Amino acid sequence: MKKASMTRRLFLLSTGAAATGLIVGCSTAAAKGKGYSAIAGAFEPNSFIQITPDNQVIFYLPSSEMGQGILDGLTTLIAEELRVQPGAIDVRQASLHEDYKNPEMGMQATGGSNATRAQFLPLRQAAADTAAAIRNAAAKQLNQPLDKLVLADGHVIVDGKSYAFGEFVAVAALMQVPENSPLRSPEQFEQIGRERPRLDALAKSTGTAEFGIDAEVENLYRAVVVRSPVLGATLQGFDASAALKRSGVVDVVQIKSGVAVVAQSYWQARQAAAVLELNWEKTELGSWSSDSIYNKFNETLNDSSQKGLECCDEGEGDKLLDQSATVVAADYYAPYLAHATMEPLNCTVEVNGDSCAIYLGTQNVQASAGAAVYYGDFDADKVKVHPAFLGGGFGRRGLGDDVAEAVLIAQKTGRNIQLVWSREDDMINDFYRPAVLVRMQAGVSEQGLIETWAVRRVGPNIMGYMLDEWVDALAPDYLNKGFVDWLSKLGRPIFNRFIADPSAGDGIYSDYDTPNKAVRHVTQDPGLRTGFWRSVGHSSNAFFKESFIDELAQSAGIDELEFRLANMKNNPRLTEATQLVAAKAGWGKTLPEGHFHGLATHSSFGSAVAQIAEVSIEGRQIIVHKVTAAIHCGMVVNPGIVRDQIEGGIIYGLTAALHGEITLVNGVIQQSNFHNYPMLRMADAPEVEVHIVESQEHPEGVGEPGLPPLAPAVANAVFKASGQRLRDLPLRLS
Repeated sequence: MKKASMTRRLFLLSTGAAATGLIVGCSTAAAKGKGYSAIAGAFEPNSFIQITPDNQVIFYLPSSEMGQGILDGLTTLIAEELRVQPGAIDVRQASLHEDYKNPEMGMQATGGSNATRAQFLPLRQAAADTAAAIRNAAAKQLNQPLDKLVLADGHVIVDGKSYAFGEFVAVAALMQVPENSPLRSPEQFEQIGRERPRLDALAKSTGTAEFGIDAEVENLYRAVVVRSPVLGATLQGFDASAALKRSGVVDVVQIKSGVAVVAQSYWQARQAAAVLELNWEKTELGSWSSDSIYNKFNETLNDSSQKGLECCDEGEGDKLLDQSATVVAADYYAPYLAHATMEPLNCTVEVNGDSCAIYLGTQNVQASAGAAVYYGDFDADKVKVHPAFLGGGFGRRGLGDDVAEAVLIAQKTGRNIQLVWSREDDMINDFYRPAVLVRMQAGVSEQGLIETWAVRRVGPNIMGYMLDEWVDALAPDYLNKGFVDWLSKLGRPIFNRFIADPSAGDGIYSDYDTPNKAVRHVTQDPGLRTGFWRSVGHSSNAFFKESFIDELAQSAGIDELEFRLANMKNNPRLTEATQLVAAKAGWGKTLPEGHFHGLATHSSFGSAVAQIAEVSIEGRQIIVHKVTAAIHCGMVVNPGIVRDQIEGGIIYGLTAALHGEITLVNGVIQQSNFHNYPMLRMADAPEVEVHIVESQEHPEGVGEPGLPPLAPAVANAVFKASGQRLRDLPLRLS
C-alpha cells in the first residue's frame, strides 16, 4: 500500500512539479510568537495579512483545510475586501496564536461546520481595515485626496495611473491602521458568491500539497505503537528481545497507550512490532460483544424505572401522548462507526533540547500543542505546531492522542520521530460514533398534525471521552498534572448522571411544529470510547426522526411531502429547501419501473437540507440511482464548494447507511481495514444533483449538513420498493 502511495505521489510530482500559478502550501516556518514568520519590510496590519514591498499578499489561514474548501472560502473573504484576486494571494497555514482562535469555539480548532459562519465578518473586517490602511498611505504618499483613489486587483488607481499595494507598505506601516472600516455590500461583491476552481486544486492534483505524513526533518526515525487489543487495558509487561534484534530497530519503549518500536524505516518498525510479546490485563470492555451491548440497550429501553436525563421538555411533554387520534411507536438502532479517514493518523516530532516542533494535519492546533506540553513536559512557549493539510478529518483529528504518543516516544528516545498509525491501528483504536437504540412515539391528529413527540434513547455519551482528552491538553500549564488528570475524568460521571450529552438531542425534536415534546436519554456505556463523527448526533438522530416521520405520514394516509410541509410551517428554511428539492426531483412523477423516491429533511449546523433518493431493489441489494439535494445555508461564498460538500456528505452518508458498522467480540473490534469496513465504490456511487436556495442571510455550515438526511431518504425509498421498513443501520434487506 505504501509503495502504491509513493508511486502515485511520485507520478504527480513528476508531471506537475513544473506547474506554476497560485502558491498554496502549508508553512513550516517557526511561529516566533506571531503564528507566522515575520518578513522584512512587510506591512503587518493584523495577524491574518501581510503585504510585502514586492507586492506579495500573504494570508495566514486560521482554520484547517481538510478537504472541505475552507482555504478557498476564507481566502475569498480576504480577497473581496482587499480588492485582490483570490488566486493572487499566497495562503499559508497559521501556527498557534491567540488571534487565530475560532470566534465561536474559543480555541484554535476546526469543526462543527462553523468556520465560514464564525469568520465571515472578522476576516472581512481585517481585510477592509488593511485596504483602508493602504488607501490612506497612498493618499499621503501621492499627495492625493482619498476620494480620488480606487482600489482594484491589488493596485491603487488614481488619475489613470496604477500603483501596486507594495509601493505603499513602508508609509502604511508608520500610520495608524483604521478600525471598523466599511464592509462591501452584497451588491458590490465581486468575489463572494462567484464560482471558480478551488485554490488548492492545483497543489493537490500535482502532489505538491503538504500533508502531515509528508513532513521531513533531519535525523528522522519512524515509529509504530502496539496497543491493547481491547481499548483501555493496562500493560502488565512485555518482552522486546526479539524486536530489538530486527534490522533497523533502534529503540523499544513503553508509553501510556502501549509499546513503541522505533526504527530507521516504517517497514522495519512495523515488522519488529509484530514480534513483540505483550501481556495485557483484562478490562470491563472485554466482557462485552455487540449482541450483549444491543441486548443491554434493549433491556434498559424497556426499563421504565430508568428515567434518564432530559434533552427536551416542551409544552405538556409526553403527557398527552395517548390522547391523539393516532399514536405510533417504533424502535430504531444505529451502530458504532469509525471515521476511516483516507490518511491514517500520523505525527512528526522534532526535539531540540528543551523545545519541540510538531508537524501534522490536525483539526485542533491548540490541543496538539497542549498535548505536547502535558505529556512532554515542554514549556508552552517552547512548543511549535506546524499544521499541514488533512487527508480527511470528520472529527477524528481534533483530539491529540496521536500527539501525546509521538511526543512521549520522542522524549523517551531523544530522537526525532514520525509516528504512523496503520489503517488497522486507526480502525481498532478510534473514538467511535456511539451506538444508540431509540424508541420513537408520536400522537397525530385527524388533520395529520403531530401533537406529541416523545423519544427515549439508550446509549453511551461523547462529551465525557472528549473532555478526558481535551482537559489534559487544554488546561493551563501551571496546574498540577495530578489535578488536571482528576479533572479530566469528571466528564463521564457528569454526563452519565447529571447533564444530558448535547449530541443526544441533536436534531431529534427541533424541525417540526409539534407543541408537546419530550426527549430523554439513558446512558448505557460498555466502555468503548466515543467521539465526534461527521454531523455528530444529527448523523443518527436524523435517521430515526425522518424514518419515523414517514411512518407517521403513512399511518395518517397523507403524502410524505405534504405531511412534512404541513408540520414545518414555523421552519421557513427547511420549508424552502423541501419545496425546492421536491420540484427539482419531480416528487410524485412517474419513475422508471422498479424505481422509487424516498424523502428526508433535516436542519443542522444552521443549514436546512432536503434530499430525495431514487432507489431500486435487485434481489436483496439496495441500488441508489440518484440523490437530489437542496440546501438553504444562507449566503454562499462559492457555490461550487457548497455542492462539493453536499456531494461529499451524501457519499460519506451512503457508505455508512449501506455498509458502516463497527462490531465487537469480547471487547475486540472486528473490523480492521476496508475489506471488512468497506467504503462506497465509484461504481456504486449514485448520480448526485445539488440545488442551493438563494439567500442573503448570514452564511451557515455546509460541511456536515449534507449527511444526516441521506440514510432516512434511502430507507424511506427502500420501504416503498420492498415493503420492508428498515429500522436498523446499516440498511439490510431480509
